[in-house]
Amino acid sequence: MSQNNVSRRRVLGTIGASGALALAGCIGDDDADDGVTDDDPEGTVSIGIIQPMSGDLEYYGEQGWGGFLAGLAYKADDDILVVDSPGEEEVTIGDVTYELRFEDTEFVPDQAQSVAEDLVDDGIDILYGTSSSDSARQVIGTVSQPTNTLSMFGPAADADITDSDENCHEMVFRAHENAAFDAESGARYVAQETDVQTVYMTGAETAFGRSVVAQWSRVFEEEGIEIVGEEFVPAGHAEWDGIYDSIEASGADGVLGGFTFLTLPAFLEAGIPRDVRILGAFATLVTNGPLGEVIQGALGEGFTAEDIEEAQIGPLMTRYHWTQYDNEINDAFIDMYTEGYGIVPDLFTSGSFAAASAIVQATEEAGSTDPDNIADALRGMTVTDTPKGTDEYEFQERNNQATSPMTVANPIPTTEEWAETWPALIMPDEPLQTYDKERMEPDPDNPDLTCDLS
Repeated sequence: MSQNNVSRRRVLGTIGASGALALAGCIGDDDADDGVTDDDPEGTVSIGIIQPMSGDLEYYGEQGWGGFLAGLAYKADDDILVVDSPGEEEVTIGDVTYELRFEDTEFVPDQAQSVAEDLVDDGIDILYGTSSSDSARQVIGTVSQPTNTLSMFGPAADADITDSDENCHEMVFRAHENAAFDAESGARYVAQETDVQTVYMTGAETAFGRSVVAQWSRVFEEEGIEIVGEEFVPAGHAEWDGIYDSIEASGADGVLGGFTFLTLPAFLEAGIPRDVRILGAFATLVTNGPLGEVIQGALGEGFTAEDIEEAQIGPLMTRYHWTQYDNEINDAFIDMYTEGYGIVPDLFTSGSFAAASAIVQATEEAGSTDPDNIADALRGMTVTDTPKGTDEYEFQERNNQATSPMTVANPIPTTEEWAETWPALIMPDEPLQTYDKERMEPDPDNPDLTCDLS
């Protein structure tokens, strides 16, 4: 009997702290009548939202659940829910009620596994999360795969979540952009549109940091850019002078920083005075705030876009920022998110919106609230309503990863128009270049892509 035919709810409670699962043989499918299979679904879909709701990286989680709630609100043509702590909420769209249960992962893999196990034990239909790539890997291996639970991951950005056969699974999906997309846009642009010929790679000693360095290195090497050094440091590393001495001694034209906000400010502050171009991605508000202060401290009050360029900061790629897309859905998204959360939608929110939009669309297309039927509809689906435009997220049958456009832009001083809802001194300018979603499709000849679900 295949794993697909084993009822999830009949194996709940069998996962221990180790994540091991024991099955005593074939178990009959008691869920056959759970979903309504006519053209108009009715009933409930329960979604466990597992994101950090406390700690240093709570803001990452806010983008995860805030964008998700915006996607549901858009589909419901209703106001966005505002959530800031664990609890339960409901959103009704047509004849389907989406029961939402919010749990705090604390940005800790063991805690993410624990809350995911509890949710599955309680009979949740869909898991949505996490912000940490290490947490996502652990939840996939200990919960999603052994219980065959429909899981939508993000904003976790490690490419291996959907590219590696160790993690990918027919019930594991991701709408959010990943580190491979960052490289396909950011590294490609640097190689083709700037005078950078040699790059020194730095990243955090985490799944995310290593994925960033691996993906950018791959694209740089494809483009003929020489990698002249590589350094991984713990998150929050602050002593950069010695590393920058090595970077300058290597003759690097540019340095890549694969870090979160815990490390980026110190990385940038030490790098601005050096003769090397700083490369990477636009970060979230919690990073742009201190980065803007670092830039102001180095360049002086009243710094200009030209000052930033002369300091060799950027250009930078972005998965999403509100300035990068001009369409009616994005306009509505900006308005509802700003009204609900007091700031414009940030880096991770478009993927979160698309994740919710995709689940609702799949439920409607399946004509069913059964998670197996929803998963069937998700495979290969083009998501209609997204902040990047109509039909701009598309799930690949190869690995259940959604592709979407990516942009590259220069950092500029925050304009007066956005100062109140983007409380940082720098923001992304209009796009220098947009790479369409087809450009993000994985190369089937890449030996590192070991996931193939098609």
